[in-house]
Amino acid sequence: MRNIKLVIEYDGKEFNGWQKQPNKLNIQGTIEQAIKSITGEEVELNASGRTDAGVHAFGQVANFKTNSNIPIDKFAIALNSNLKKSIRIISAEEVGERFHSRLSCKKKTYRYIINNSEISSAIYRNLETHIPQKLNAKKMKQAAKYFEGEHDFKAFKSSGTSSKSSVRTIYKAEVVEMPNSRIYIELTGNGFLYNMVRIISGTLVEVGLEKIDAKEVERIIELGDRNLAGKTLPPNGLYLLNVEYE
Repeated sequence: MRNIKLVIEYDGKEFNGWQKQPNKLNIQGTIEQAIKSITGEEVELNASGRTDAGVHAFGQVANFKTNSNIPIDKFAIALNSNLKKSIRIISAEEVGERFHSRLSCKKKTYRYIINNSEISSAIYRNLETHIPQKLNAKKMKQAAKYFEGEHDFKAFKSSGTSSKSSVRTIYKAEVVEMPNSRIYIELTGNGFLYNMVRIISGTLVEVGLEKIDAKEVERIIELGDRNLAGKTLPPNGLYLLNVEYE
């Protein structure tokens, strides 16, 4: 039995998230069907994490077990020929039996993209979130640093969170000003709660709009009150950038 690790890129706008669901187009089920097409096997594809409807990925990681003898250097090409163009297998490699894309994961990095120009983009409207009001990126950068370290992120999770503990470690939190009025919010951590990145990004937007003081973020984290944090930003601006393993 071989254990195959895939690195996957996808445009999430037409999918109802990663997780397999009956009668709804999803990424997991679509790739599992492609695997069945080339191997003849029903497999269980395990992802590093389940992205929501409309969320994108540059570097999602998933693994599955197979008895197929297809050469590993042919796996990505074979799968891509059986997939919608909105999903691409970037690479495939054979890994050890004990590797599990979620359980073996050490770090994940997410990026949230904001278009901060006055006029929204017709081309990229499904790939970023448009906020026409001018954001104070300097204050957003100051506020982002309060998220770094180990904290209870109770104020930054949605009610649907199934995790028992809301304590997570953020290794890096950055706000990057890009050309063409784009602002990137990038978070690297050991794990994220349901909608945590979108709520942190929403809170930083409130700081950028000067509705929340940058120093107030530290207090919001300490109090753990969801009502004090910002709105949950839409999914279309969110990307799973990469997943790291030891």
